[in-house]
Amino acid sequence: MDRKTAQDFPQELLDLYDEYVHGQVGRRGFLDRASRFAVGGVTAAGLLAALSPKYALAEQVAKEDERIKVSYETYDSPAGGGKIKGYLARPAKAEGKLPGVIVIHENRGLNPYIEDVTRRLAVDGFVAFAPDALTPLGGYPGNDDEGRTLQAQRKKEEMEEDFIAATKWLHAHEFCNGKVGAVGFCFGGGMANTLAVRLPDIVKAAVPFYGGQPAADDVPKIKAALLLQYAENDQRVNAGWPAYEEALKKAGVKYEAFIYPGVNHGFHNDTTPRYDEAAAKLAWQRTIDFFKKELGAK
Repeated sequence: MDRKTAQDFPQELLDLYDEYVHGQVGRRGFLDRASRFAVGGVTAAGLLAALSPKYALAEQVAKEDERIKVSYETYDSPAGGGKIKGYLARPAKAEGKLPGVIVIHENRGLNPYIEDVTRRLAVDGFVAFAPDALTPLGGYPGNDDEGRTLQAQRKKEEMEEDFIAATKWLHAHEFCNGKVGAVGFCFGGGMANTLAVRLPDIVKAAVPFYGGQPAADDVPKIKAALLLQYAENDQRVNAGWPAYEEALKKAGVKYEAFIYPGVNHGFHNDTTPRYDEAAAKLAWQRTIDFFKKELGAK
């Protein structure tokens, strides 16, 4: 299968795709504006297809991997969506309780990429749990376009409560030792920041990948250590970073931040051309090392 990279597309087209996946421009608007990049027999629709996720490319840890155990679990979220389903992964041969990590999906529900990330954490010794905020609407529908449409129908405040409830559920789980971290991507990155604000006595470490920043007034509530991962070309999210950094310094929050040069929003997602292998591997190794240090994993 021919695998495209960001270098195969003009940056302006990549920026337009970012607008599309974040609801700033609709499908028709994308196709209209992308048409000027459609040359050599390639159509605007073909460009959209080329930029969209291909999950067959992405599985790093198989569902049947003997090193881990996986299951779908349901927890209560009375202030959110009611009964919420999530994906739980843990080491198969672990002795005793382990640190837990909440894995928070992008703005399209619990897709195969996020499930794979959850399994990767289990391989590295964590009990990882990835809730699906689309559960009240039937769950992740099988493709990201429909997933984005569904997630846009949910109230942000209720989804926030779903992830709050998930974190509390994992914190109290029989496999978890009570030390909990959070990692999220895009929408999930912003939610990882939110969990650090909302649950300072539970969340000990948070890793937002290109996530929106909390209000400056909320930053002093954070007790967790933060590892902040940004993409240099992600002007939309990066616009909030200077104020966030100033607030973190003023509040004395323990943090480390990396801005990966020459890469785009979504660079860790290995199902799209925006994936950057070198930056993704480095960012993920930093994530694992950070969680092991802050949560005490072996």
